[in-house]
Amino acid sequence: MSGQSITDRITAAQHSVTGSAVSKTVCKATTHEVMGPKKKHLDYLIQCTNEMNVNIPQLADTLFERTANTSWVVVFKSLITTHHLMVYGNERFIQYLASRNTLFNLSNFLDKSGLQGYDMSTFIRRYSRYLNEKAVSYRQVAFDFTKVKRGADGVMRTMNTEKLLKTLPIVQNQMDSLLDFNVNANELTNGVINATFMLLFKDAIRLFAAYNEGIINLLEKYFDMKKAQCKEGLDIYKKFLTRMTRISEFLKVAEQVGIDRGDIPDLSQAPSSLLDALEQHLASLEGKKVKDSTAASRASTLSSAVSSLANTGISFTKADEREKQAALEEEQARLKTLKAFLSRQESSPSEL
Repeated sequence: MSGQSITDRITAAQHSVTGSAVSKTVCKATTHEVMGPKKKHLDYLIQCTNEMNVNIPQLADTLFERTANTSWVVVFKSLITTHHLMVYGNERFIQYLASRNTLFNLSNFLDKSGLQGYDMSTFIRRYSRYLNEKAVSYRQVAFDFTKVKRGADGVMRTMNTEKLLKTLPIVQNQMDSLLDFNVNANELTNGVINATFMLLFKDAIRLFAAYNEGIINLLEKYFDMKKAQCKEGLDIYKKFLTRMTRISEFLKVAEQVGIDRGDIPDLSQAPSSLLDALEQHLASLEGKKVKDSTAASRASTLSSAVSSLANTGISFTKADEREKQAALEEEQARLKTLKAFLSRQESSPSEL
């Protein structure tokens, strides 16, 4: 017996009558069943984003319309589906979201139908803020930080000083909105919020890896910067240190809920002496009296810090590569399933 409500079936049937397979699938992905969106529906929608004859604004609008529902389950699953398409769909999907003035207006969302509705509404409000910020970040830099090329010749490592100082605060804002989801292991109590956490976990690994590489670039440039740039750079680095603490707490939750330890990256802290060296350098540029320090000791401190952060980057990259390999294997199985699914759809439209 299906867990779909009568409302779910009526809504899907209405779209069947109008022949809108995309809208119907969105409804199927965002039913009242307390579980994450079904894989076959997400796969179909991903495929739709790659089809040039599919209207991306219409697909997005259908998802937005579902967030007007009063049920926390439907709204949460609409956000999950949107996030899934931002990550795995064609880039034109996130490009469209980034072009909109507003996305999700759920800051006051509250499902009063029961205790669970109250609890989950809090996370819906936080999650919608993150998705909004993810789209805003794309609008500001014209790329997705979670998909950007990494490594010594990557985007964040090769940015010039001026662009880097403008870009790092954007990464920080997106990182903050993700970490503000702020869920504890004992609050991951159903398939809907669990599906959300897994998407956030994957985003967190990739986003922090890009953030980390930007900080390495910043440190390598710091002692050659002008005074105003150093002041800005020092503030960015101090904020990075607090984010390291927060991402560490986030990864602990991931471990507590059973994510494989091998898939959770290790964080290597930069030596505390680095912050002192950065502050002393800025003070000297401002004409203040500072401790005597040799260029050699400063270089040693910087080298040690960059090495620590590079180790963190390697750990995050390895975790991401393992996830990508698993995703590749899953994609092969997904394509096989999708072909069978589309074949059934052609022979029986009601199968969707």
